[in-house]
Amino acid sequence: MYNIAVILAGGTGSRVGGATPKQLLPLADGRSVLEHSVDAFDAAPCIDEIAIVMHPDFMTEAEALRRKNTWQKVTRVISGGSERWESSWHAIQAFRDQGSEINLLLHDAARPFVSQRIIASVCKALETKKAVTVTVPVTDTLYKVENERVKEVCNRSAFMRAQTPQSFRLEVIAEAYKRAIESGEIAATDDAGIMSKYMPEVPIHIVPGEETNKKITYSEDLK
Repeated sequence: MYNIAVILAGGTGSRVGGATPKQLLPLADGRSVLEHSVDAFDAAPCIDEIAIVMHPDFMTEAEALRRKNTWQKVTRVISGGSERWESSWHAIQAFRDQGSEINLLLHDAARPFVSQRIIASVCKALETKKAVTVTVPVTDTLYKVENERVKEVCNRSAFMRAQTPQSFRLEVIAEAYKRAIESGEIAATDDAGIMSKYMPEVPIHIVPGEETNKKITYSEDLK
């Protein structure tokens, strides 16, 4: 199998604030969120190739980071879409003619602390599975709310929190997105959601994530 990591950096990070997308903001060591995310996959032995999907307004910045760094596996920077699913779809289209036996590991650039253990576990699972996602247990009590009132206290053992990379055989995720687009309504917030809704016949297997694989959402998360 040939494993391609797709670093999804197409968002603007409005909840962090400011004119610069959160993926281009620095962490404590001065290197950007995006650089840390790419570093992790560039260092992973099981990853053969990396593509960065960047917001169209910041392609120049992404290319500058590519030239600046000594990444060995980054082969291209792809222009993203206005929504998350569009960015994933652009990446899928970019690799559709690259042959069979290809896996795409779709990773949020805003998760710069993904570990080598997680990446290796996902690659191992992809040797036999067609769809794999990373999850961590829910530790807080969950309420189902209606009209600003608690309607039900949920059994948290039945829930997991999603992380990335969310990973798939290329032909499988391509078909799921094709069905989603043909439906005329993309009713999912991530790639596993697309797979679950539009290609339910393919089971999505999980591998354990880590609390440190957190997503940068607010400015406080950069510290």
